[in-house]
Amino acid sequence: MTRADHVNPQNGLPVPLKGGCACGAVRFEAIAEPIRVGLCHCMTCRKKHGSAFNPFVVFQFEDVLIGGALQSWRSSEHATRLSCATCASPICYQEDAGTEIELNLGSFDDTSLFAPQYENWTVHRETWLPALGIPTRATDSDFQKRHLANA
Repeated sequence: MTRADHVNPQNGLPVPLKGGCACGAVRFEAIAEPIRVGLCHCMTCRKKHGSAFNPFVVFQFEDVLIGGALQSWRSSEHATRLSCATCASPICYQEDAGTEIELNLGSFDDTSLFAPQYENWTVHRETWLPALGIPTRATDSDFQKRHLANA
């Protein structure tokens, strides 16, 4: 799974982008730059991550390699979340019909490389969170409509 490390001269990001779980049993590499970076405030993300929101980084599915024993959880009728089978650290979210994969930002070795570009499910956003000055979508259907319209 290991590729030669280097820095992309166009954006300064290390290639590959690496990460994994808390115990080290699962590791991943992303070999391309992300499509987008977001924050999700949906109740499933909040409960799965034990947090007020879930920051995630979206890549094309074919640009991500994941190694190690994973457990899956069918979090909705159209998507699965993968976690480490040993320590249960959440790793990613995949939609059944999708071509993208969402890697959890906190799973990257260097979490400072990414900044959110938008927020989803802000209908559940905590009032005590400061405004980030980025686009917001009240629900996922808002995002899907805009994302598909711009694709």
